[in-house]
Amino acid sequence: MNPTPLYYQTIAEVADRIAAKELSPVDLTTAMLDRIDQLEGQLKCYATLMADEAIASARRAEEEISTGKYMGPLHGVPIAIKDLCFTKGVRTMGGSKALMDHVPDFDSTVVTRFAEAGAVLLGKLNLTEGAMGGYNPALEIPKNPWNPTRWAGASSSGSGAATAAGLCYGSLGSDTGGSIRFPSAACGIVGIKPTWGRVSRHGVLALADSLDHVGPMTRSTADAAILLRAIAGHDPNDPTSLPSPVPDYLAGIDEGIEGVRIGWAEDYATRNINPEVVEAVRAAVGGLESIGAQIVEIDLPDLDPYVESWPVLCSAEALVAHQDTYPAKADDYGPWFRDWLEMGERVTGADYARANNARAACVGHLRTAFQNIDLLACPTTAWPPYEVVGEDLYGPLPTKPRDPKMQRFTAPFDYSGAPTICLPCGLNSENPPLPLSFQLVGEPLSEALLCRAGHAFEQATDWHTLRPPIA
Repeated sequence: MNPTPLYYQTIAEVADRIAAKELSPVDLTTAMLDRIDQLEGQLKCYATLMADEAIASARRAEEEISTGKYMGPLHGVPIAIKDLCFTKGVRTMGGSKALMDHVPDFDSTVVTRFAEAGAVLLGKLNLTEGAMGGYNPALEIPKNPWNPTRWAGASSSGSGAATAAGLCYGSLGSDTGGSIRFPSAACGIVGIKPTWGRVSRHGVLALADSLDHVGPMTRSTADAAILLRAIAGHDPNDPTSLPSPVPDYLAGIDEGIEGVRIGWAEDYATRNINPEVVEAVRAAVGGLESIGAQIVEIDLPDLDPYVESWPVLCSAEALVAHQDTYPAKADDYGPWFRDWLEMGERVTGADYARANNARAACVGHLRTAFQNIDLLACPTTAWPPYEVVGEDLYGPLPTKPRDPKMQRFTAPFDYSGAPTICLPCGLNSENPPLPLSFQLVGEPLSEALLCRAGHAFEQATDWHTLRPPIA
């Protein structure tokens, strides 16, 4: 018997039991809905719970499996998606009152691919308005299950909290400046930001098209590999999706990382960063070295000045993304995101060109840094989850400039479109303790190597098995 509570078991674990017909998808989905009923009032993860649809989907899966039509490790497994992804007949609000009545008449490609894999969709998860930094006052703010007074990671916060607390077996997030990785770090789970274009964005509400990524958030690297394999690949409905074949990310995941060259840029990874974060990340890198990786000292220039250009690019592109509802429904936007769109209105063509030049220079520095390494190791965030006040998260947009340290380890890889994986690597000294996280960055389409490295780290440590102190 597995001593781990059913709701905290991994996708891989429950999939084996489903495939062996030891676990019913209906029973599994019912148990997950019971868990949601128990904790949703505290955590505020779900924008729309699709309980009836989930049970119906689980019954279909059970019938298919009973007749020998098993479709793989997601078949009959309950998952959830960020409420940016179109779901036919189910409202998709993007965290905004302006879209409260938006009911798509088709599924996003990622939802279609989950259905083709036989997954059970539990519902749509709460997020910041427009997938930026603040919430709309008409909607709930997800709580960090480690400590409800602490940051849950901004945009994909509902995905992070739900996955960490066992309210789904895995989820989807999106990442424009860090929003898969921030909530994964804050909530103590695994997040993969794939190569830009590896996952179709067709039917996914945009924040900034040239920066947006969609990817998995799970409680283990192997689970992230399962989700990514299901959703990745070319989509004729998204001309920016990559035509490269999609490998089986589970194949070879146990091969280890002997001889893999992992870069470490001392100043980049440690300058003005919380000491406990630095200590945990150093220990993680040392752990990777102890299982065969080769740590290579590299130099990176100060990337913070380039990160300062991110708000220009993002706010201007957000204005385009919301042109159907802003300014026509400006009053329905919350003060935080409305201020963000107003910032986008003030961006001139010259401003955007300068910011885009800064992006190109940053990408060039990263390309040079990867000449003699396979992966780059760094923190995911500059500090542990910080204290927040709910009302402040509704806005307005803070008047002080954004601290580039907040996105030092995220925005550069949204600029470049490089794939990354973030992994739990420790707990800080607070009471109750909060999760700490580190990140591995690869070259384009190196997700299989990232999964190998993440899995190898998990086999050597137990940080990924820690769970928040919630009933």
